[in-house]
Amino acid sequence: MDAGHQRALADFPSRITSRVETPCYLISQDVIERNCALLDTVQQRTGARILLAMKAFALPALFPSISRTLHGVCASGPIEARMGREDFRREVHTYAPAYTDGQMERVIRYSDHIVFNSVGQWHRHRRQIAAAGRPIDVGLRVNPGHSEVERDIYNPCLPGSRFGLAAEDLAEMDLTGISGLHFHALCEQNADVLARVLASFEELFGQYIPALRWVNFGGGHHITREDYDVGLLCSLISNFRKKYSNIQVYLEPGEAVVLNGGVFVTQVLDIIDKGVKIALVDSSAETHLPDVMAMPYRPEIIGAALPGVLPCTYRLGGISCLAGDVIGDYSFAQPLAPGDRLVLLDMALYSFVKNTTFNGVELPSLISFRQSTDEISVIRRFGYEDYKARLS
Repeated sequence: MDAGHQRALADFPSRITSRVETPCYLISQDVIERNCALLDTVQQRTGARILLAMKAFALPALFPSISRTLHGVCASGPIEARMGREDFRREVHTYAPAYTDGQMERVIRYSDHIVFNSVGQWHRHRRQIAAAGRPIDVGLRVNPGHSEVERDIYNPCLPGSRFGLAAEDLAEMDLTGISGLHFHALCEQNADVLARVLASFEELFGQYIPALRWVNFGGGHHITREDYDVGLLCSLISNFRKKYSNIQVYLEPGEAVVLNGGVFVTQVLDIIDKGVKIALVDSSAETHLPDVMAMPYRPEIIGAALPGVLPCTYRLGGISCLAGDVIGDYSFAQPLAPGDRLVLLDMALYSFVKNTTFNGVELPSLISFRQSTDEISVIRRFGYEDYKARLS
């Protein structure tokens, strides 16, 4: 068994995974608090403020423990901003490529920072913000001119990207009222990539930084990954702040907050043989594990390996009507049988926030636990009314 599976068995022991209903997302409060403790060391060493990216993880039941450490949330529009304000109860930073007037009214109500994607959007909404009756920081998202994201679908700096202003867009712009700049160019990457992105950002936009109060380094920082260079990250932030008169730096990771903090527990319903053995499970890649098909992404499973490595190989098939609803091919030491449970790793991030009710497939339950007490808490179960409420 590899080291990752050993850690997962320690963090998600069978005495817990065998007791929960399936399918479900099972979230470890202990692992998330451990991640937050590491993130807090970055804050303490550098003076940076770290925000939770709600697009990756939005579970109000766990916000109280996360908000003890992180300074706030970054939201992608008025709905996330409202949840951040009402449930996280610390700073709320909101960015979207564009806002309607109605959306902006709600964004203003719930946000401390509002980041715009274009000059036109800033000019359209700045009077609304000025009339808010309370101070709101306004920033602009810029394209830092460098990215090393391998998959184009996740690369915000490709030619023709709809994200962020280029340096020439600011050349003749009156920046009165703009207190910060935001860039985002990482995806599950280490601090060495940030170093190169930051160098490009400074080359393109350095002339504007002395007049700002803050700069947001965006997300994609895999800070809680075992091989992440925390020392380099801290040096980059500290040197940047020293260079620019102790300017406030923000980071907004999503994955790093909940990395390895959740699993997905599913159950085998049937075994069929179509030239390849297929294990049909009570879940769906299409509706429950969308990144499996979108990235594409192959989740690790406790006790499983690549096909052909162990004696018994199966294709894991979902329960929707989509022909391609397949989680992947895996091998196991023993034959699978109906009733067997499979535990998919690292499923707290970008999972339940993306789920759909396509085909009437029921949504998985949301469950958390603490190892110290073996306490299991069902946060939410879903059923027919959740499906119907979205359609009528």
